[in-house]
Amino acid sequence: MAAIRVLVVEDEVIVAKIIAIQLKQLGYTVLDTASSGLAAIAKALETKPDLVLMDIVLKGEMDGVTAASHIRNQINVPIVYLTAYSDDNTLQRAKLTQPCGYITKPFTANDLRVGVEIGMFKHQVAQELQDNRDQLATLLRSMSDAVIATDDQGAITFMNPAAETLTGWPQAEALGRASADVFQLIHEVTGVPVVNPVLRVLQEQQVVYLDHFTALVSREGIHIPIGDTASPLKRPSGEVIGVVIVFWDLSDRRQTEVLAEALEQEKELNYLKSQFVSTVSHEFRNPLAIIRTATELLEQRQGISDAKKSSYLQRIKTSVRTMNQLMEDVLLMGQADASRLVCTLAPLDLKDFCRSLVEEYLIIEEKHIEEKHHKIIFSCQGECPDAWMDEKLLRYILTNLLSNAIKYTQANTAIQLRLIIDRAKQVATFQVQDQGIGIPDADQQRLFDSFFRATNVGSVQGTGLGLAIVKRCVDAHSGHISLTSQVGVGTTVIVTFPLSLSSSD
Repeated sequence: MAAIRVLVVEDEVIVAKIIAIQLKQLGYTVLDTASSGLAAIAKALETKPDLVLMDIVLKGEMDGVTAASHIRNQINVPIVYLTAYSDDNTLQRAKLTQPCGYITKPFTANDLRVGVEIGMFKHQVAQELQDNRDQLATLLRSMSDAVIATDDQGAITFMNPAAETLTGWPQAEALGRASADVFQLIHEVTGVPVVNPVLRVLQEQQVVYLDHFTALVSREGIHIPIGDTASPLKRPSGEVIGVVIVFWDLSDRRQTEVLAEALEQEKELNYLKSQFVSTVSHEFRNPLAIIRTATELLEQRQGISDAKKSSYLQRIKTSVRTMNQLMEDVLLMGQADASRLVCTLAPLDLKDFCRSLVEEYLIIEEKHIEEKHHKIIFSCQGECPDAWMDEKLLRYILTNLLSNAIKYTQANTAIQLRLIIDRAKQVATFQVQDQGIGIPDADQQRLFDSFFRATNVGSVQGTGLGLAIVKRCVDAHSGHISLTSQVGVGTTVIVTFPLSLSSSD
């Protein structure tokens, strides 16, 4: 191992020679000696020593502290001061030159050896630390992710170029500022400010992550969707001394997500269009075929009894009624999907309305459905002659639910329609209960989707639009619809509306 090369700066010639002799005896190489500050600077730059032994008090205008400062500004060499005494001001100045040690006069050869070895060791450690810092700084500067570091008060101490680019703040202007001034966050959709993660880390003393849809507000006011993690910087003792934030731009990913969502919506729309065309075409084809066939038979005139004529006419009327209902469903669905389903509230006696609806429905069913006969039992709990509701939408809801109950229930079976009015809670609840085929558990979550039909309906005709429209009509009233069902036992549909009353209530 090469001997440590030392430059001795001492204005007392005899002392300088003694120091040189002792250093050589200890196995060090003495490059030269200097007796003034200017000479020390010149010889240090010329010889590039491994260490400088610098007397603080030198003769002339420049003392050892000033000379050491000049040397340290030009070459990275450890300085060990030689001193017999010094005032506080000189000592404070000496500290600014970051010396690697002090040797107090008078000293022994062993004191000299300890001073040199400790000085070299401290310089080596400091150099390794600086190298590590430089490597870390280079690594952080080259990262594509943005990095911001703060102290334990949340003031910014470091920003890499990626952070400067995203925030719009140069590091030189951001240093010392509160992190919230530079790293401003809002919710991407609502625009509501988001709690600064630095403050959360300092309070919770653990890693925190940003919620989804968080955006950074740059210095120019641009909103940039970002991902983020903030971690505490700790001493070995566990004391939090700062926070480091790592964040990245999600703009490209967000655009990809938006595009994927748009493509998925377009795919769904195309599917619904296809389903619509297929369903409507199929549902129109049957009644049109019946109308055409019945019309052709009526045109024959000869050999047709009055009973058959009446039957053919009834089939035509039933088919027209089916087509009219289908068109009404399609129009309502279109209005709902376009957010144009209007809910017009008007005074309505719910009890009288339900009674009339049941009577009308039984007359229609008796006239048009010869094979099936059902009994609809209506019951009412509570009175509410002054509710405000949309009569047309309510009629569609209950008619559709009763129609489903009859359609999927065997003949001669009772259907229950219950009205429960709770004026204290300001709600009106309708229940339609049947003893029909029931609905499989796996199908119940999708019953209100357009064109969806339960897997056990068999050959029973239907479009899959009825319940979807019912759901939209209920939503238009700010109501809620749910059901309970068991295959082979029956189904109960429950619709609850907020009970809007007249202003005179």
